Amino acid sequence: GEIGDGRIFVIPVEDTVRIRTGERGDIALYNAEQEK
Repeated sequence: GEIGDGRIFVIPVEDTVRIRTGERGDIALYNAEQEK
């Protein structure tokens, strides 16, 4: 590896928005998984 490899940045996510439908929050994430 190289210097800097293996770093993971963890940041808080305040909200999620599904642009196509306007869904917000957890439902936007769950519906995305069901469509796969």
